[in-house]
Amino acid sequence: MSNTALSRIKRSIWVFHLNTGSCNACDIEVLDALTPIHDAERFGVKLVASPRHADVILLTGPVTLESLPKVINAIEAAPRPRIIVALGSCGCGGGIWHDTYSTIGGVRELVKILKERGIEVDGVYYVPGCPIRPEALLYAIALVKGIAKKKVKSQVLRAE
Repeated sequence: MSNTALSRIKRSIWVFHLNTGSCNACDIEVLDALTPIHDAERFGVKLVASPRHADVILLTGPVTLESLPKVINAIEAAPRPRIIVALGSCGCGGGIWHDTYSTIGGVRELVKILKERGIEVDGVYYVPGCPIRPEALLYAIALVKGIAKKKVKSQVLRAE
């Protein structure tokens, strides 16, 4: 993601929580991160009711075929830069439902579909776990804001 896109959301981050078919375990952890114990508001995080007001979309669950049109509409409604934080094993890669008939999988497949429809996504962050920990979500928010350094480098492994 470019520095100009990141500079637009330096001060506060308004997040829209998008459940695409999850079991609600990650959803509970998202709400836990917003409580005074973990206090995500100290980083300027505010939960909003509309993707039109969001800086970041928190995506939980594997993307089901039933939810796919609604997910596309929600992401398309979000202003640029469009940043998605995929939460949990299901959001990152589809979890145990990655190859079932009723899901397309995780955020990678969703971004491909969005790109085919001409909807650009400016950044994707992954928070693995089943369910995620509130601390991991806060770390992802710190990465989005640029106040924390990435601890590992990404590497794509290809089968030969």
